Amino acid sequence: MVAIKNSYRVGIYTRLSIDDGTNEESVSIDTQKKILTEFVTNKGWQIAKIYVDDGYSGGNFDRPDFKRMIQDIENKEIDCVVTKDLSRLGRNYIDCGFYLEIYFPEHQVRYIAVNDGVDTISNSSMDITPFKNILNEMYVKDISVKVSSARRARLHDGKYMTTVAPYGYLKDENDNTHLVVDPETAPIVKQIYEMYYNGKGTNYIGNYLEKNKIISPMEYFYQKGFIKKRRKINKNMYNWNTKKNSNYFI
Repeated sequence: MVAIKNSYRVGIYTRLSIDDGTNEESVSIDTQKKILTEFVTNKGWQIAKIYVDDGYSGGNFDRPDFKRMIQDIENKEIDCVVTKDLSRLGRNYIDCGFYLEIYFPEHQVRYIAVNDGVDTISNSSMDITPFKNILNEMYVKDISVKVSSARRARLHDGKYMTTVAPYGYLKDENDNTHLVVDPETAPIVKQIYEMYYNGKGTNYIGNYLEKNKIISPMEYFYQKGFIKKRRKINKNMYNWNTKKNSNYFI
């Protein structure tokens, strides 16, 4: 049983991902912070930490700031967790039940979902909580099915769905699901296929490209701004003999 206190060191937890509907202002990170800050302030409690997992699904709890919050609970830095609603905590029925019914009580942490009226020190509010958790899990599964169906439909129509176009192509400026030939790299791709057709092996081709100072696909995409980071697998920008480069090549 979690003890009732006059004041708590509160951890405000916010979360948002694509399965929540990114166009909904009511679930935005800023809106969540505003609602929760006002709630805690009106209670006269202390906001000890604010946790933000922006872009992380509620289907699992493998989220960086959720893990940080758990560590702070272990270190006894917070004794109350507040979210806008139950779905912000998570959409997995079993895991949510574990934290609400076992983990939080064992660590003397009070949990409150403001808009859902859930408070772990109130037996009456907890009676309906399992059903809300089930509905939250059903929601994320339904969204997953709809996203998969939409993706399959686009693929069936010949739409290109990957973030970065393969080496030798560019995304159409008017339709990012349509590919157009990249005039800068298409001749290189043609040369590679001609060498391979004529019996040259992949090591020979890679060495040939490096010798002729042809920058690798990963380096090319980085220089063009198509990718933000590149792993420093090899300091040689002309090195084609890496698995990472093959991921960008068709």
